[in-house]
Amino acid sequence: MQHAAVSSNHIVDNMSEDAFSPSALGTKEHWDTVYSRELKTFQEYGDEGEIWFGEGSMTRVVRWLNAQKAPLTTSIVDIGTGNGMLLVELAKSGYSNLLGIDYCSDAIALARNICDKEGVSPSVTLQVADFLGSFSPSEQFDIALDKGTFDAVSLDPSGSEEKRKQYLQSLCRSLKPNGIFIITSCNWTKKELLEQFGNGENCVSDAA
Repeated sequence: MQHAAVSSNHIVDNMSEDAFSPSALGTKEHWDTVYSRELKTFQEYGDEGEIWFGEGSMTRVVRWLNAQKAPLTTSIVDIGTGNGMLLVELAKSGYSNLLGIDYCSDAIALARNICDKEGVSPSVTLQVADFLGSFSPSEQFDIALDKGTFDAVSLDPSGSEEKRKQYLQSLCRSLKPNGIFIITSCNWTKKELLEQFGNGENCVSDAA
């Protein structure tokens, strides 16, 4: 698992050829099924579902942000928020300007229920939106987070290379000129992530 934080000033179009075999993990249909099941499980048993990459990955992101002394009002978007647990941890740490987006409506419903349960809803806005398509924020963000979404995009059977380019374009539209992109990946090495999103070691920090 790799973490990297990249300044938006150094995001470059350097998408390599497809490196992975297509997988159902890259389809909306798969994630609709996953979050429909997890929402039902939460409603019946209160189980919040899987935390992708484990709780440690969330802790590292929050710790890194705190080390940068990011203001608690920093605008943060979580791309592909899933059950929203990363936003919950950020809200509990005092961050109050948080947006989570996901193209699965049941994921957003689950995240909303969890935020209500954890008492952090005033700090978190949740929106059903496709980061590669329908997402059109009225303002750019200080920080964008990705914990596995780019991995899924990279497995899309309908054409992952083009999807990755769309991801990059949307990311550039969403981040402020001096914004920061924090990505967690299990498919890409740190070197590969820097090749695709960063240009220059002076703009990159390791969030691990």
